[in-house]
Amino acid sequence: MPFRQGDFTSRINPSMNSMNLCWFKNTRHIITLLCLVFGAMFGLAMSANAQVNRSPDPSSATIGELVSRDVHEIYAKGLEFLAQTQDDRGTWPAGEGVGPGTTGLAVLAFLASGEDPNFGPHRDVIRKGLRHIIAGQSAVTGYISPSMYHHGFGMLALCEAYGVVDDSDLYPPGEQESRRSLADAVELAVRAALTAQKNNRRGGWRYAPNASDADTSVSGAVVMGLLAARNAGIEVPDQSIDRAIDYFVSMTADDGSVGYTSASEGGGGESVARSSIVNLVLAIAGRKELPAYPSTLRYLVANRDAEPMWPEYARYYQAQAYFQSDVAVWKQWNDRLIQRLKRDQKPNGSFDGDLGVTNSTSMSLLALAVNYRFLPIYER
Repeated sequence: MPFRQGDFTSRINPSMNSMNLCWFKNTRHIITLLCLVFGAMFGLAMSANAQVNRSPDPSSATIGELVSRDVHEIYAKGLEFLAQTQDDRGTWPAGEGVGPGTTGLAVLAFLASGEDPNFGPHRDVIRKGLRHIIAGQSAVTGYISPSMYHHGFGMLALCEAYGVVDDSDLYPPGEQESRRSLADAVELAVRAALTAQKNNRRGGWRYAPNASDADTSVSGAVVMGLLAARNAGIEVPDQSIDRAIDYFVSMTADDGSVGYTSASEGGGGESVARSSIVNLVLAIAGRKELPAYPSTLRYLVANRDAEPMWPEYARYYQAQAYFQSDVAVWKQWNDRLIQRLKRDQKPNGSFDGDLGVTNSTSMSLLALAVNYRFLPIYER
């Protein structure tokens, strides 16, 4: 015979009076309520755990995905090396490549991991680097010497810092009024890039700002800086971006390979880096409808396991191109890259390479920085 409500209580203690009975019933309700609460909490915890451990949709890339411990460790060691080797001028000893471009890549490596550039442990490293870039800029033309390579990477760093770095304490006390602000430096750099392009018959850029010839590598550095400037709210005429796109398309063959200089007009040339540049520029510029976009993507996917020339430089662009084009391909490639960099990183946090220790270290870190998805230029 089933128990009636109250029977179970009475059987436990038949002598229980009405007050005790009321107390016991209330206690039982409280216990029941606590069980429900703890059960709900446990269910939420299990659900959250399932969300964390569930494989993300390979067709999407969302903010909040976990960054692996390996990436954190590689990146932290690399930043520590860069912090320890910055010189008094605010730049790094990168051999023949030393200059604002080298400084810009290193500054980007610090900004890209999402550290607070205003209160974090590396705020002074970032500020010294930005001051070095600005010091190398002409106050008249806006050109960041000694070459358009340096100008492009320096401009990119200034644009990514603009809006996140507190400009009010960029310079030491007493120097703020007499020095160029980030906003002024960005606008001057954009003006110099646009002027150089107007003087270029191909619509691209070469090493010298007054060159009439162009190459896809230098042009990639400059146009990514211009696209970053546009993201930051700086006016960049559509005509300038369109001319650059036309130049990149003219250098792309049907198989997705990309030529280097105008001498290879019509496209062609085995280079993962150059095909990555064109693919990335088309993605960031919103021109994926052009035939050069799928053709360069096919080329990159077909050559994703190849060992490219100038590997650190190639990976810098590969990471961004794969991420913008096909997240599933990027995830597979990224997993292999992490293991490769984990193996190749020196005990002091640096990476060797043909580009010099600073550039090789900065570009290796920036190839990983897509995992953080912090810089606007790395957003998808």
